Amino acid sequence: QVQLVESGGGLVQPGGSLRLSCAASPSRTIFSFYAMGWYRQAPGKQRELVASITDDRNTNYIDSVKGRFTISRDNAKNTVYLQMTSLKPEDTAVYYCNKKAGTMYSWGQGTQVTVSS
Repeated sequence: QVQLVESGGGLVQPGGSLRLSCAASPSRTIFSFYAMGWYRQAPGKQRELVASITDDRNTNYIDSVKGRFTISRDNAKNTVYLQMTSLKPEDTAVYYCNKKAGTMYSWGQGTQVTVSS
């Protein structure tokens, strides 16, 4: 069974940056075939897809993060990244990664991002 492990979250001031990582295991996971996404869930809100990247590295973002977030992937490492800059308090949420569509992997624990002064 594929396991997703997210990391890199933390407490940051408005305007700050963070880089999130999501590693899929076991290493024999056929990770590269799938479009992957970063999702977030804020307290009291539904989980939303904020960024996605296809197997050939085409990317897509929701409007509120365009120009601030960058998704990337390293298929050799079975890892997806989310570089977040110019962070805002409204970016505060637990961030998860998973497939963009289709039968999802089991959700990981996520990584908490808190943007506050």
